[in-house]
Amino acid sequence: MYRRIFRSICVVALSAVVVAAALILGVVYRHLRDQAVQSLTEEARILAEELADWQAGDLMPALVSSGSRVTLIAADGEVLFDSQSAAAGMADHSGREEVRQALLSGTGSDERISATTGVRTYYYAVRLPSGVVLRLSAEYLSIPALLGSVLGPVAAIAIAAVGLSAMLAMGLSRAIVEPLNNLDLDHPADPGIYEELQPLLQRLVRQRRTINEQLVLANQQKEEFRLITENMSEGFLVVDSATRLLTYNGAALQMLGLPTPRAGDSVLYLNRSEDFRQMVERALAGEHSSCTIQDDSRSYQMMANPATQGDSVIGAVIVILDVTEQTERERLRREFTANVSHELKTPLTSISGFAELMKSGTVAAADVVDFSTTIYDEAQRLIVLVNDIIKLSELDEGQGYEWEEVDLYDLSARILRRLEPEAERREIRLRLTGGATVVRGVPKILDEMIFNLCDNAIKYNKEQGSVEVSVLHTVAGVRLSVRDTGIGIPPAHQSRVFERFYRVDKSHSKEIGGTGLGLSIVKHGAMSHGAELSLESAVDRGTTVTLYFRTKPREIHDEKKG
Repeated sequence: MYRRIFRSICVVALSAVVVAAALILGVVYRHLRDQAVQSLTEEARILAEELADWQAGDLMPALVSSGSRVTLIAADGEVLFDSQSAAAGMADHSGREEVRQALLSGTGSDERISATTGVRTYYYAVRLPSGVVLRLSAEYLSIPALLGSVLGPVAAIAIAAVGLSAMLAMGLSRAIVEPLNNLDLDHPADPGIYEELQPLLQRLVRQRRTINEQLVLANQQKEEFRLITENMSEGFLVVDSATRLLTYNGAALQMLGLPTPRAGDSVLYLNRSEDFRQMVERALAGEHSSCTIQDDSRSYQMMANPATQGDSVIGAVIVILDVTEQTERERLRREFTANVSHELKTPLTSISGFAELMKSGTVAAADVVDFSTTIYDEAQRLIVLVNDIIKLSELDEGQGYEWEEVDLYDLSARILRRLEPEAERREIRLRLTGGATVVRGVPKILDEMIFNLCDNAIKYNKEQGSVEVSVLHTVAGVRLSVRDTGIGIPPAHQSRVFERFYRVDKSHSKEIGGTGLGLSIVKHGAMSHGAELSLESAVDRGTTVTLYFRTKPREIHDEKKG
């Protein structure tokens, strides 16, 4: 803007100088011409008076001494006298305009380039009483000649004018631009600026207010979007039509185990699996697509939907769901169904087989008792299995139980008394240590938990072994542990013994009547009471299972209500 103003002022100033010089030159030229014409006319009048009684040769010296060129022309156009040229060699002047006018009206004038001298000359003619025409002529400078004569001073003045114009243009440009450069854009309507700009500045104020409101709204929406996406448990990715990542949330990076991507990175860099690539390509082609990706021990379901604008696909939105728990539940459900079917099929097959033999009447009377005993044992095994399944189902469903203050030491003592006959049969010593410790819980579930732990400790113990139940109140909470000196659990199986129907030694478990659900019941009971469950075991050295009641457990029926 400064340069434009500077150039404009310089052009205006120079144009003004040129126009002024041309006008002045024209005025001076006309003034000089008018003076020359007036002087020539006055001189011709005086000479005409002096030549009123002219006789040839009388006033020739006076004519020769005149400052102007003097010519005497006869009525027939013959040149009688010329103060600068020989009259004998001059052409007939009867056709000259000034001579013709003088012969007709007494005076005449003309302005032309002289054929004799070749310069611009003004002619003035007067007819004398004798009929002779007196003509005076004077040369004067043309405009180019006049300009050439004053070229030096004019050039000096022009240079000075150009310099002065440049200085004035520079100062004026700065003076004009400075208020604009110092304009406070935060408060553009403040006084001190050009009045002509006030409508524009008022419009800027309104636009600034509108822009600020839009920015506040955009930032608010952006923050709301960030809070929503960052607090989503699902992963969220938005890509453009070139697969460049536009936005994402922390859950997506956490699920995929990725660092923060750089701006402009392709989403295909986040996961290079073929399924993921095909899903993104189908979404950008305008189709809804999904895929499931396994990452170590986690399972993720990804769904991609195209983002359209009119009829064009401008990107895609990808949602990532952690379906590990769902997948695991589905796997456990299938395993549970298969295990239950298998566990029920074996005793039912045995019962059905023996019953069929007895029905056919081919069984000897002595074998009926044995067959009946086997059928009874298998039926009892089925009852125990069904009861354990029902217990697990109740724990899974979170049925409303009565929560009470339960003394774990007293409860453990009663359970050990119930197990004394089995322990004595196998010559296993039972021992209870600690003291009265009260927790809030469901007595029935706590009884099942402790009973299963003690029952397992006896079943999987060695002959003449020992089982010790310890109930202690610590700073962190209540700790109940059951330690045995049994066969122990190999390290490879320790992480799975709490799964439903999982057995370390299936043949041994069936031999002692185990269903594979005891520790699973303990695990679910601990979860319902907010207790932590841990296991320590060494082969042939025994096993210790510990329950830590660290915090006040939430009541199952309250969870169901919530």
